[in-house]
Amino acid sequence: MKKSLFLSLLLTFLTTFNAWSQQSFRFHDGKFRIAQFTDIHWDAKSANCKQTSAIIQKVIQTEKPDIAILTGDIVTEQPAAEGWKSIIQIFENSHLPFVVVMGNHDAEVMSKKEIYQQLTASSYYAGCIGATNITGYGNCSIPIYSSNKSSDQPAALIYCIDSNDYQPIKEYGAYDWIHFDQIQWYRTESKKYTQANGNKPLPALAFFHIPLVEFKHVVARNDYLGGYGDGEVCSSNINSGMFASFIDMKDVMGVFCGHDHDNDLIGMEYDIALGYGRVSGLDAYGKVDRGGRIIELYEGQRKFDTWVRTANKKEDTFYYPSALTSKDERIMNYLPAKPVKPSKQGVAYTYFEGKIKHTKDIHTLKKVESGTMKNLSISNAKQNDHFAYIFRAYIQIRERGVYRFYTYSDDGSKLLIDNQLVVDNDGGHSARRAEGKVALEPGFHEIEVRYFEDYMGQELEVGYASRNITERPLPDNILFLPQP
Repeated sequence: MKKSLFLSLLLTFLTTFNAWSQQSFRFHDGKFRIAQFTDIHWDAKSANCKQTSAIIQKVIQTEKPDIAILTGDIVTEQPAAEGWKSIIQIFENSHLPFVVVMGNHDAEVMSKKEIYQQLTASSYYAGCIGATNITGYGNCSIPIYSSNKSSDQPAALIYCIDSNDYQPIKEYGAYDWIHFDQIQWYRTESKKYTQANGNKPLPALAFFHIPLVEFKHVVARNDYLGGYGDGEVCSSNINSGMFASFIDMKDVMGVFCGHDHDNDLIGMEYDIALGYGRVSGLDAYGKVDRGGRIIELYEGQRKFDTWVRTANKKEDTFYYPSALTSKDERIMNYLPAKPVKPSKQGVAYTYFEGKIKHTKDIHTLKKVESGTMKNLSISNAKQNDHFAYIFRAYIQIRERGVYRFYTYSDDGSKLLIDNQLVVDNDGGHSARRAEGKVALEPGFHEIEVRYFEDYMGQELEVGYASRNITERPLPDNILFLPQP
């Protein structure tokens, strides 16, 4: 009886401790740091275990994260229980809370239920087995609280989701997908936190093992930081709609996965960053140096920085939400500021009428008028179709850095900075976006936008972003009239 009571009290203590430790995650001086380790492929019989453990510990010691997220394929050989014991000890010895999501190989050597029973016995495990009425194990949300210790309101969220493993119908491909009941669970969690935050979505990240189909879109655009050594994205063939729910709920800023060991790229799909971790285990296939991905959140902002850390170096940083990188900052040529001091704000324009198919032909059109306006606008065009504008101004750049400019236009447009083409959105087309990057020294730079409207619909928006400026249309107060 006494033994039974003791075990009951011990279980209650451990459960309470885990719940307490989860709720104790807080920003420190406005930042919160996550280490993602993935595809460790631990084999307790392998001579590589010692070095794999040393690499993980070196990343932890160097980066000093607040939590570690292990995104699947962690222990993939027998004896699995011994392997999980070794994994748990790495984080217990580092005094680092950690969470595990399942990969497609973990349950091949030990059931998910048994894995989570072993994990949750550790006082450093910050996740849970997950709700029993939805697909998968380990589905959980982890709140991160304000650095103000008197606050009991979450300031950010981490979602951990089981991407499952295999599905039985061969026509659908090998890999399973995140199921509708899991998506509904996420939507319910997201709605709960959003409502508690005054109907404002909290900044959030999501972690799971198998990449979403949308990762293929990032690769297709060839606009990403990092490596694509696998040469493919091994997602499910079926699009479950998980990404659409992330868009709909408006909280998730970034999605991080594993699975494809030689991929460690990160890029943007609409307003969400899609990134791979860095393969962590020496018994996994792959040629890249082993390590982990670090993600650093900023309190009170929809903003994070992320980079890969190996035992020997820190690799280039990706800045969210601008999608600019430290590689851009390092390799791009910075355009010097113009030796001017314009004093009057505004934009000079020339308005034309006539039919063309490309901006290069604007000067062949009939010039109707010229003048100045507060900002770039086509609202005063004298007819609905077959017209064009050339806008010129000085743009004031207050901080040295790389800037991303965009035009959203129907029909064609081009944007030049200091006579250098930055955005090419030319040709006849319906409303679409194009963007480009330029490195600028602080001061004044010439900006020129060429635009034409052919027929059926007319639209022009011009905007920018930088590492420290969230994307927005060009504000009036940075535009100045050209000097005579």
